[in-house]
Amino acid sequence: MHLIAFFFAASLAFTAHAAPDDTLKAYPAKLVAPDTWVITGPLGEPSVENQGFMNNPAWIIAGDQVIVIDPGSSVQAGRMVVQAIKKSTRLPVTTVYNTHVHGDHWLGNQAILDAWPKAVLIAHPDMIAKAKAGEAESWVNMMSRLTEGYTDGTRAQIPTVAATDGMTSKIGTHTFKVHSSNDAHSKTDIMIEVDNGVLFTGDNVLNGRVARMDDGTFVGNIKAIDHASKLPIKIVVPGHGNVGGTAILKAQRDFFQILFDTVKTEYDAGKSDFEMKPAVAKKLAAFKKWHGFDADLGKQVSLAVLEVEQQ
Repeated sequence: MHLIAFFFAASLAFTAHAAPDDTLKAYPAKLVAPDTWVITGPLGEPSVENQGFMNNPAWIIAGDQVIVIDPGSSVQAGRMVVQAIKKSTRLPVTTVYNTHVHGDHWLGNQAILDAWPKAVLIAHPDMIAKAKAGEAESWVNMMSRLTEGYTDGTRAQIPTVAATDGMTSKIGTHTFKVHSSNDAHSKTDIMIEVDNGVLFTGDNVLNGRVARMDDGTFVGNIKAIDHASKLPIKIVVPGHGNVGGTAILKAQRDFFQILFDTVKTEYDAGKSDFEMKPAVAKKLAAFKKWHGFDADLGKQVSLAVLEVEQQ
């Protein structure tokens, strides 16, 4: 009996992690606009608990084909997205847009190509270059480490088509317009505007979550949001957090602007980053319930100080 119990426990431990052909547990897909579906991932960082999944994969049914935005953080997450797409339509995926180089958004490309090998992958040219230069492998390894091996089996399928700013494509029955930036969230960012009034912002805009700004600039991100605010859109699909209206753009812009302006004022007064943090936190009190506020604010302040010093 002890031996049987041992093997039973071992089998449970084994199934806690993914095998190479496993699929992430299903998250609900919601129709947020005509022809447009979104799976809202949980807020947080990649972990064993969320199996590395935390972004917002989406797809648009455009007549006789499907266009995907950011299919997730691993082949396992991508398979979950593939299953959800197939529940909504029998049409093939022909095009995939990846919003930026951070792998939690695009390592699911592998599953899309497994299901639809002819699909075309599109991204910012600097995203493609950085992924090829080592970022892709770094993200594959990081996802495996943070999920304790759940995402193993994931291979980086790097986009092959470079998106230029303003690039407009008629795909099926919808038109897609790319808005790119070299100095926003990751310096490899594109936002995708669809003619049904939906904007996919990537991580230039989040909802209810403090953004990772290690690779970008606050000023550049504010500029990207200002550009997005002038577009004829009604629905905003952020990189993380719930889908909503254009108020999401304003909230993200306010967070960045208040943080950066307060840091600059405190810096000009001669304060160091740790000395100014309480003043910044007070100014940002309206955002204190955002995921990561307490844990990440100090780092945000330090990054803003570095940016102020470079101006």
